[in-house]
Amino acid sequence: MMDALKWWQTAVFYQIYPRSFADGNGDGIGDLAGITGRLDYLKDLGIDALWLSPHYPSPLKDCGYDIASYVDVASEYGTLDDFRRFLDDAHRREMRVVLDLVLNHTSDQHAWFQESRSSRDNPKRDWYIWHDPKLDGSPPNNWFSTFGGPAWEWDAVSGQYYYHFFFREQPDLNWRNPEVKQAMWDAVRFWLDMGVDGFRLDAIGTIFEEPDLRDQSAGRTLDDHYVLKRTARSAEERAVVHALWETLFQHQHDLPGMHELMRELRAVVNEYPDRVLIGETDDISYYGSGDDELHLVFNFPLMRTNRLTPDWVRDNQALRLATLPEGAWPCNTLGNHDSPRMFSHFGDGRNSMEQARLHLALLLTLQGTPVLYNGEEIGMSDYLITDVNRFRDPLSLDVYRMETELMQSPAQEAVLFAALNGRDKCRTPVQWADAPNGGFCPAEIEPWLPVNPEYAQGVNVAAQQGDSGSLLAFYRRMLATRRANPALISGGYELVEQGSADVLAFRRAGPEQICLVLLNFSDREQPVDAPHSARRVFSSHAGDGALAPFEVRILEL
Repeated sequence: MMDALKWWQTAVFYQIYPRSFADGNGDGIGDLAGITGRLDYLKDLGIDALWLSPHYPSPLKDCGYDIASYVDVASEYGTLDDFRRFLDDAHRREMRVVLDLVLNHTSDQHAWFQESRSSRDNPKRDWYIWHDPKLDGSPPNNWFSTFGGPAWEWDAVSGQYYYHFFFREQPDLNWRNPEVKQAMWDAVRFWLDMGVDGFRLDAIGTIFEEPDLRDQSAGRTLDDHYVLKRTARSAEERAVVHALWETLFQHQHDLPGMHELMRELRAVVNEYPDRVLIGETDDISYYGSGDDELHLVFNFPLMRTNRLTPDWVRDNQALRLATLPEGAWPCNTLGNHDSPRMFSHFGDGRNSMEQARLHLALLLTLQGTPVLYNGEEIGMSDYLITDVNRFRDPLSLDVYRMETELMQSPAQEAVLFAALNGRDKCRTPVQWADAPNGGFCPAEIEPWLPVNPEYAQGVNVAAQQGDSGSLLAFYRRMLATRRANPALISGGYELVEQGSADVLAFRRAGPEQICLVLLNFSDREQPVDAPHSARRVFSSHAGDGALAPFEVRILEL
């Protein structure tokens, strides 16, 4: 069974946010040299594949997701030669490399858009979405940008509006134009020719918009959605928020044509052996028939809770695995560059370290490919930046302005709320040592984002490297356990009833091996029902009887 699997089915992926991972030249910004210098660390950790957030040239209006060239490297990260060196060194260590690919839009500084906006008769005019104003000069319709304000930006030079689902500096490409398609497929081939192992596709649901420009019918505004989201607490209230969002963007999101486009992209990728496409979506229809669209689709519903419980996981797995298309391979994650860090999101503040171990074990033992986020292995937590001048995420600044207006004063609570809801908090530099700036960059350099001061309390790589009881050591043990037990990679998933609702138990059964996974989600001992003849494969605690609080125990049956 294992021999029949693809590398992306057996791999553990690790997301690197390049700007924050490792500073190789001492300028306060992470770069390719820094990443290359840490490849041995990642190999020793047990990582099989690296996913890089955008490394392309960008004016950084949206933290690199506004791309100014698809076939180059941002100068602050290095050069194409630096990228080739990184890629070759990763491959020599038998680690694959997957890049972020943003299909929906470019930067307004991209040469394509500069040509497009130069005149109405420019050959690239139709590469973007341009429309005349209404008779009164207002935008073509009442669509919103998901980042706030109208989805249309007036261009005085050419006398038309252009469309943008995200920031106005991110004009949407016109994917109904075959020339756009060809140019993007050429960019895809550029990296595949270099040896890149695949792509993680950003925001694919936003690629098409309805060409007839019908108004959305919500009768509400994006500000209404924001206020509701800000105050929603119950599942019912969150459902209302989601329903409003769906209506606000009913003509701009998940429209017909996407599956045909993904099949075309899959055909391009299939020109190269053994590559992978991962979609930033939880829509399982993007698997296609199992082998003609995306290889992996994230199980985002698993992480959409403030508290992981056995019931939550049971329900998620029951629905997810039952509805996957035949032949589709699951993909699970609990954090990324847009979400609160696992330690902060799912920890209760009292048992967070024990819970971090438990949640990693959950991620590595569920059926499917796991994806980790840099810094989680040392227990990095969200860092709430309270100085508005140090915000780098435009969304944080927007929320700050909105909160300030709502409160009628620039109160400290507004700043904290902005940090809490922005993305800077989970993108702070990785903490390598108990040294100024956490060892990320020289002491005399101000890093691009503040370093979380928790580095001085042992939340750094150097402090945990030689400590067998550290979270980093637990990650290494758990990753090694997964690799050494084929049932945890290729086996099926079957729930096993236990006597306690606080214990999640499931069997991973394959032709080579059967494992029983026991996870105690409580801070109390729990009885366990397992065969006495079972061999212990892994345990976070020494006892053989009841499960200790937050214990992870894996048995071979």
